[in-house]
Amino acid sequence: MEKIKMTTPLVEMDGDEMTRILWAMIKEELLLPFIDLKTEYYDLGLECRNETNDQVTIDSANATKKYGVAVKCATITPNGARMDEYKLKEMWKSPNGTIRAMLDGTVFRSPIVVKGIEPCVKNWKKPITIARHAYGDVYKATEMKIPAAGKVELVYTPENGKEERELIHNFTGAGVVQGQHNLEDSIESFARSCFTYALDVKQDLWFATKDTISKKYDHTFKDIFQEIFDKDYKDAFEKAGITYFYTLIDDAVARVMKSEGGYIWACKNYDGDVMSDMISSAFGSLAMMTSVLVSPQGYYEYEAAHGTVQRHYYKHLKGEETSTNSVATIFAWSGALRKRGELDKLPKLMEFADKLEHACIKTIEEGKMTKDLALITSLKNPTVLNSKGFILEIRKTLEESLS
Repeated sequence: MEKIKMTTPLVEMDGDEMTRILWAMIKEELLLPFIDLKTEYYDLGLECRNETNDQVTIDSANATKKYGVAVKCATITPNGARMDEYKLKEMWKSPNGTIRAMLDGTVFRSPIVVKGIEPCVKNWKKPITIARHAYGDVYKATEMKIPAAGKVELVYTPENGKEERELIHNFTGAGVVQGQHNLEDSIESFARSCFTYALDVKQDLWFATKDTISKKYDHTFKDIFQEIFDKDYKDAFEKAGITYFYTLIDDAVARVMKSEGGYIWACKNYDGDVMSDMISSAFGSLAMMTSVLVSPQGYYEYEAAHGTVQRHYYKHLKGEETSTNSVATIFAWSGALRKRGELDKLPKLMEFADKLEHACIKTIEEGKMTKDLALITSLKNPTVLNSKGFILEIRKTLEESLS
């Protein structure tokens, strides 16, 4: 068959460890044989980030602003052990955090539902989408180790120079302190993205924080959401037959566990990080979740929501066989290709993205899957495939669909 044409490049952000290996396999087996693939490539592997003093991450985010659509592989956020392992100049910040801050978007994460992979929570019948604020909080925090007794204060110095101070703590011994921040403009963008997305998919929207404890920080989020909803979205929600409500995050957790799903749960940055992993695991696997960063300016960045699968990578380096689930990474590519096709008015590219996703799901539902899914499937006698074998089975199903 003739390869499907593209007119505008995708921004391609390569990553680390086992997901980097899968990335290359997916391109070789599932994309390049069928698409005249156009990408602007950025290597966000930790070695390249270290060599460029993380400039490559900034460049990739700026390229996303230029082209509008990006696809990203999983990347390492280094800790002390990684500093030694990769001989880093410094402990570089999370690439995801940097990109999200520059694009100022909201991350929407939703489980990929497949017959035979039943949710751990028996009453969940429909996907639960997490809308995660993508700026600030702990991901942009400043931290300090306190060596001994002393006073720590929060200091604000406005342009007129008149300081305001709040006591954080009078330390009587060693400790640790962390300063977080957020921006009202970013919170407003978060709220509008959530309301717009809810209207697009016609699903109820929940928003949850802990304003009873955080009476200024979290309460600001709550107030901004309510003001924007009342002013700009209330009537549209009523016409669409959907609802918006706010609740405390502990109440939201209790409600989620008893619900049947089928709604959007908006969370602050860290809450969304944790809850999206919980939702995806409970629906089957961290590798069975879509994740897209949507910017108010119309930029889209698709990624896998899981990590770099370090344990499998070390096995791979030893020449041992791995059975690593590539579905989330494949769906990152399909999501980006579909959006590129939508923006460039290329229906064949959109159709290919749909067929690629269908091929993934059909392969699993036919009982051919990676080990993580075989351990939890309700299907009888599944065939456990290694990393490459699973991708090759998806290719066979895809080729049948395309022919």
